[in-house]
Amino acid sequence: MISDIIRDVSARMTKAIEVAKDDFATVRTGRANPALFQKIMVDYYGTPTPLGQLAAMQNLEARTLQITPYDKSALHEMEKAIAMMPNLGVSPNNDGTVIRVTLPELTEDRRKEYVKIVRTKGEEAKIAIRNIRRKGMDELAALKDEVGEDEIARGEKELEQITKKHVDLIDDALKNKETELLEV
Repeated sequence: MISDIIRDVSARMTKAIEVAKDDFATVRTGRANPALFQKIMVDYYGTPTPLGQLAAMQNLEARTLQITPYDKSALHEMEKAIAMMPNLGVSPNNDGTVIRVTLPELTEDRRKEYVKIVRTKGEEAKIAIRNIRRKGMDELAALKDEVGEDEIARGEKELEQITKKHVDLIDDALKNKETELLEV
């Protein structure tokens, strides 16, 4: 029972790290990255749909991204959704068949602003991991009548070690992203 709880908690924490890394990928660096645009929501026939499901994206150059819609009728809505993203600081160019987006050079102030955004996302991921730990601790406490207190204490100790390991992984990913953002 305890091992099942620990395995479940570990799996959920690993998923939280994957989500955090995906969030980190949406914060831009000096290069055009399709991940920046994947989660932009486009009003597609009245339904908010991620841009990544509506178009193919490819890098033309280091700072230029070409977005080719699968459905040309959604081109205007895609352009509007991209233009409304204030944290990207881009203006899309629509030639009637594709959208080209050129990312501006990052200034030092903009880089520092992105580092703050990444730190916030990292803290949110740590909070998610702590919430998973708390739920695991509650599940262990519920087993107090069925198993001995020593077993629960060992389970809680193992849970703390797993939590520390996952928080350290978030810190490492955060440090790597900060380094990447501050790189000129």
